[in-house]
Amino acid sequence: GPPRVTCLQCAGRRWVSMQGGEMVRMRRGDGDRQEGSDMSSAQLYDTIGSTYTVTRRTEPRIAARIWAALGDARTVLNVGAGTGSYEPPGRDVTAVEPSALMRAQRPAGAAPCVAAVAESLPYEDQSFDAAMAVATVHHWQDPIAGLREMRRVARRVVVFTFDSSDTGWRRRFWLTRDYLPEVADLLVGRPSLTELARAIGARMEPVLIPWDCADGFFEAYWRRPEAYLDDHLRRGVSVWARVGPDAEQRAVRSLRDDLVSGRWAERNRDLVALDAAELGLRLLVT
Repeated sequence: GPPRVTCLQCAGRRWVSMQGGEMVRMRRGDGDRQEGSDMSSAQLYDTIGSTYTVTRRTEPRIAARIWAALGDARTVLNVGAGTGSYEPPGRDVTAVEPSALMRAQRPAGAAPCVAAVAESLPYEDQSFDAAMAVATVHHWQDPIAGLREMRRVARRVVVFTFDSSDTGWRRRFWLTRDYLPEVADLLVGRPSLTELARAIGARMEPVLIPWDCADGFFEAYWRRPEAYLDDHLRRGVSVWARVGPDAEQRAVRSLRDDLVSGRWAERNRDLVALDAAELGLRLLVT
């Protein structure tokens, strides 16, 4: 049959409609324009996101921290929502995601997903009890603007991110220290965690990474180095795409050699006794 079209303006969530089973952004005066102006993160994930549902899963211990920070919020906006990991059950969730490939991988029954960017959220002021963003702020063209937009449309903001200005975690994390120093170049010019927190009046809370973390983000395998040799797992992490194939293959070759020779185990023998690691991940909570 014909695609279902639902107008949500009456719910205070303006200029959004359902077309062909997908939520698309529609702004007054924009005619048929549907996508936001910043497509960099969308283009990135349209390239690397094909295996995301396999390698990037909700880590329950991190999810518990995020969901607790949401408090009693009933309506939640998930910005940079990807395939839907970490969306809280039992709440009225609306998702925002610029990548068509990521939106297409959202499971059946997932929250409705709007094609929009963080820096220009198509909602009225204070439309939601809370807005959340998980492992996405570092992809935004203007993180400060995106966070302020979240603060505008929601009474509470919860953001899971990392401290790009803290070189300490990069020295503690053997992958960036010994094999992939190019990560530092990716962070040049990015706002510090303090600047992000100040922009929305948020407090900062450290988040430890469990040794058996289920979500395959960049730092997740800090005690399981063999995982970084798996091309399938690396494809689910944007860092590898951003540093480029030469740096990636050099790092993988060096790590493989050190695992075979025992050099990695000797250098990092203290990690075996740790159940969790502090590698710069933070919650921002207003």
